[in-house]
Amino acid sequence: MIIGVPKEIKPQENRIGAVPAMVLELVDAGHKVLVEKDGGLGAGIPDEAFTAVGATIAPDAATVYGESEMIVKVKEPLAAEYPLIRPNQIVFTYFHFAASQELTVAMMQSGAHCFAYETLIHNDSLPLLTPMSEVAGRMAVQVGAVCLEKHMGSRGILLGGIPGVEPANVVILGGGVVGTNAAKMAAGLGADVRLLDIDLERLRYLSDVMAANVTLLHSSPISVREQIAQADLVIGAVLVQGARAPRLVRRQDLADMKDGAVIVDVAVDQGGCIETCKPTTHADPTYVVDGVLHYCVANMPGAVPRTSTFGLTNATGPWAKRLAGMGAAAAAKDPVLGTAANVLAGRCTHQGVAEAFDLEFTAPDQVL
Repeated sequence: MIIGVPKEIKPQENRIGAVPAMVLELVDAGHKVLVEKDGGLGAGIPDEAFTAVGATIAPDAATVYGESEMIVKVKEPLAAEYPLIRPNQIVFTYFHFAASQELTVAMMQSGAHCFAYETLIHNDSLPLLTPMSEVAGRMAVQVGAVCLEKHMGSRGILLGGIPGVEPANVVILGGGVVGTNAAKMAAGLGADVRLLDIDLERLRYLSDVMAANVTLLHSSPISVREQIAQADLVIGAVLVQGARAPRLVRRQDLADMKDGAVIVDVAVDQGGCIETCKPTTHADPTYVVDGVLHYCVANMPGAVPRTSTFGLTNATGPWAKRLAGMGAAAAAKDPVLGTAANVLAGRCTHQGVAEAFDLEFTAPDQVL
């Protein structure tokens, strides 16, 4: 199979969908790999590193898309890429369809076979979402700490405080991979951390592994409102696999928050768990609503592209190789790869996406 790796065009996105080690695996398996010229430079990978392991450098995106049977990316296709995607072409990337009806419709109209990293389930986990969730959770605390500084328009609080001065109060909504990594970082910096989740078994597990300055609370509408009223920093870390993130904080709840408090909504890729969330970019990451500073960058791991690229491809590489070897029809019937099939040949094949936009759902194994 001919596999194409285009350069990412989303603003401030410097990751790439494959690294030389992954390319070598694909080439050794008998596939041809096209990498767009300078596609890896943002992650510190020159073209020569790809050609050294058997890749061919393509001059532009049109060549990559035009000659490839399968596309491996990082972020969802943008409008400029829609016309390049062909019927029966496999596209393997983060899609987050439930957050964008425009993207969903465009991919259905393209006739392509869209396999999404974020919905692939293996051993009851989301292995292709995990590495970027780890990055985003840790970054949420880093950027939150900066946003709490006065020059950012916030309260002017040092996250961990100092002896004699209380630390910041950090509230984390969700105890999954993002929330756990955020809690570890915030606790390590000395913050007073409150982590909320609806899963009591998860809370029991976290009670065994978290530092003493992390308080674990059962999440409910009342407990969320009570905790965010005390918070200096709120981190939205809620994920519902393949579906839109639930709204846990309403616009009217912001009135009870401290003036100059900060919200970092990591769930923005899935529509956000804060009602006032809207996607921002690394170039213009923040805005203020009702006195609360919002940071809602939709591709947070793109700010650390080298770490993110290698972390992502460590996870996606084996599945890309398996998908290329099987082809779309067999993959749609595979018990694991089938969970990543969101759109196949113009049909919506993921229940959460179908429900988000009132589309007809067709099981993946019934399409090809």
